[in-house]
Amino acid sequence: MHDKNQIIKLDRIRNDILTIRDVQVIIDSDLAEMYGVSTSRLNEQVKRNKERFPEDFLFQLSKQEWDILKSQFATSRWGGRRKLPYVFTEQGIASLSGVLNSETAINVNITIMRAFVQKRSKNK
Repeated sequence: MHDKNQIIKLDRIRNDILTIRDVQVIIDSDLAEMYGVSTSRLNEQVKRNKERFPEDFLFQLSKQEWDILKSQFATSRWGGRRKLPYVFTEQGIASLSGVLNSETAINVNITIMRAFVQKRSKNK
């Protein structure tokens, strides 16, 4: 059984799961916030471990996709960015656990995996 805080976290994470290119993903800045690291640090770790992140685990949004995504929100949650964001599939997020190796990262990763499972079961 999950405690109330865990349920709130699951609900928040489920809301961060977006469908882009017919794939469920979470944007890099949202993941960084969940893991308690900066977006640049998260992406730096990914670049250092490219072999863990094939294109079906992680991809960069096109300018058009980013513009459409930002327009769906009244105010941008992501602020001004110099580079187009990366998005991670469920498999890419699982791979993050191998490069962000802290107790926080492990716990967040487990919660994210549960959120993906719950979102899939609600979409059926």
